[in-house]
Amino acid sequence: MENQVFGVDVGGTGIKAAIVDISEGKLVSEKIKYATPEPKDPPAILATIQRLVKAHDWSGPIACGFPAIIHEGICRSAANIHKDWINYPVEAYLSEHLGTSVKVVNDADAAGLAEMKYGMGKDVSGTVITLTLGTGIGSGMFSDGQLVRNTELGHLRMWGESAELRVSNRARERESLTWHEWGQRLSDYLNHVSFLFTPSLIILGGGVSKHFSEYKSYLDVNCHIVPAAMKNNAGIVGAALALGIKHP
Repeated sequence: MENQVFGVDVGGTGIKAAIVDISEGKLVSEKIKYATPEPKDPPAILATIQRLVKAHDWSGPIACGFPAIIHEGICRSAANIHKDWINYPVEAYLSEHLGTSVKVVNDADAAGLAEMKYGMGKDVSGTVITLTLGTGIGSGMFSDGQLVRNTELGHLRMWGESAELRVSNRARERESLTWHEWGQRLSDYLNHVSFLFTPSLIILGGGVSKHFSEYKSYLDVNCHIVPAAMKNNAGIVGAALALGIKHP
């Protein structure tokens, strides 16, 4: 039990959770997912996390990946959740109402931690960027294995707006883009990221990572690009890993 943490991954469309063995980076319980409630405000998201905790009969420490900038336990942004979260003490709020210690980390940082520990980023030196292509675009950045927190590369300005509005998986679905059309957009975005940060490796996560073969040939980028290995478990596992990482 000492290596087990309850990991929660809060997303713009779904909230999922499982018990994680952090010594191996594996789920040791069923992964349960509920739709992200509307409105996506503090009481509604808390209630959904409480349902997940009860469904797993969990009473120990909890780690939560959250779709926002998280600084010293405070939520500083709200791109795909309710604006009431901005400047909200999310860590203290969840800890108080769940009756246990809760660690909250940016969800894309969490996914990146899992990928660097157990996935395609393991033992890779230099700058590694993990991108989660989902409701928006989440990003994790690592310098020789060390996390640079809250990078938010999905909000880089391209085409006169945040890049995620054109390149996320939600944008692909909303506009009914072919893999060719979307792949070319993604290629433009990845070239911009590569120019700014000169990464050794870019790892693509989120649901579209399993379709990498469909758009790989359209990515003309001077950087090594691979699909994530941890897939949809990355956020849960990475959140659990974050529980043991101290703030700098």
